Amino acid sequence: MALDGIPKMKIVHGDAGYVLEDVPHLTDFIPDLPTYPNPLQDNPAYSVVKQYFVNHDDTVAQKIVVQKDSTRGTHFRRAGPRQKVYFESDEVQACIVTCGGLCPGLNTVIREIVCGLAYMYGVTNIIGIEDGYKGFYARNTISLSPRSVNDIHKRGGTILNTSRGGHVTSKIVDSIQDRGINQVYILGGDGTQRGASVIFEEIQRRGLKVAVAGIPKTIDNDIAVIDKSFGFDTAVEEAQRAINAAHVEAESFENGIGLVKLMGRYSGFIAMYATLASRDVDCCLIPESPFYLEGPGGLFEFMEKRLKENGHMVLVVAEGAGQELIAESLRTMNHQDASGNKLLLDVGLWLSQKIKDHFANKGKIPINLKYIDPTYMIRAIPSNASDNVYCTLLAHSAIHGAMAGYTGFTVGPVNGRHAYIPFHRVTEKQNKVVITDRMWARLLSSTNQPSFLSPIDMEQVKKEDEPANQLFDQNSIADDYHVESTEGNNNGLPDGSTSC
Repeated sequence: MALDGIPKMKIVHGDAGYVLEDVPHLTDFIPDLPTYPNPLQDNPAYSVVKQYFVNHDDTVAQKIVVQKDSTRGTHFRRAGPRQKVYFESDEVQACIVTCGGLCPGLNTVIREIVCGLAYMYGVTNIIGIEDGYKGFYARNTISLSPRSVNDIHKRGGTILNTSRGGHVTSKIVDSIQDRGINQVYILGGDGTQRGASVIFEEIQRRGLKVAVAGIPKTIDNDIAVIDKSFGFDTAVEEAQRAINAAHVEAESFENGIGLVKLMGRYSGFIAMYATLASRDVDCCLIPESPFYLEGPGGLFEFMEKRLKENGHMVLVVAEGAGQELIAESLRTMNHQDASGNKLLLDVGLWLSQKIKDHFANKGKIPINLKYIDPTYMIRAIPSNASDNVYCTLLAHSAIHGAMAGYTGFTVGPVNGRHAYIPFHRVTEKQNKVVITDRMWARLLSSTNQPSFLSPIDMEQVKKEDEPANQLFDQNSIADDYHVESTEGNNNGLPDGSTSC
């Protein structure tokens, strides 16, 4: 449980600086729970698999690029089926809820949770919570079965509907308890995962045998720790259509400019990857990289030069870029939506007008500007093949974890291996483009655009982007967190639960 707002962490220390950041287990607060043989061992689909189950002490390293004298560093528990489970198939009452904004792949994850529970573990009691968190206490549920979700992956959006806000923890847990739900699968971004963490803490406080599993969802790819969020590949692929249209428009007119605004409230990953994949973009602007319009080295000077050289150009801007330049927005910068996200003004429309004014007022080159905003087209489409496969792996990993008694975790790939990650690790910060990293340098080389950073700005950015030491100092952990001593006790699981 949390104490004074600080999460209780399960930390295991090993040789050579090995640190395991483990996730909670039902037996941490409900001792002596019975275990059952995993039904996968009798599942025909797994009959040819050489090893049904992952080893109970398998972990995934957060950092894989090391030097010969490096310590082993932080690890997370590897995802996958365990030899023993803590739920019998006919005992399971599972529910699924989707929260926050839309993202390609939501329906695929729903489908694969339902089908995975049914086909791998024989679970038949699965319900969907409609309209996000508030649906737990404000809406009826719908019954889910493999038949009812058979083709939902072909649709965009979510069949369960979604909403922002609506998080009344006591009412949510009351509903879970009253309905007899014992597995909760929560799909959403960092705000949703913070809510899931609070739900888990209340469930733990009440001593309920309920596993809470999160599946991180954000089209912006800004979830910390994990390699990539589902829907991101689809978003980048769909963004290509908008960029291609902008390029066609731009090169078809004298001094044509195609301006595309892409999603990316705080992180510019979609804009960056779409730009790198396109090869038709002349300039990419993201929230992490400051830019300025006027003067030597500014955006307008670069645009004039590129138009003289090529006769046209394509500009991509992430929705969160340049907010500090929109003076009129300062009075609204602290306004938020129900999920706590800042309400931003439209940088695309603002930048379009600024560009038009610049070239018109100074008698410069006459331009033809076309502005394209594909925001809701990108997030409302079904997921592509790559994301469909990825969503299947996420769903199955979450199922295996819940059945094995793990709780209070989110699932995702870390260096290519799926792992169970404590909620607080994926919500403590947002993943952002590091503009002192080689990937951003590759983009600048591809577009041949300036960085728009002065030498002073660059030094400041380098200081801000210096990676923090990810290895835990044992003394600082003891001071800042409540750390369990788990050495010699099966990697953090209580005595008697070694088969997990």
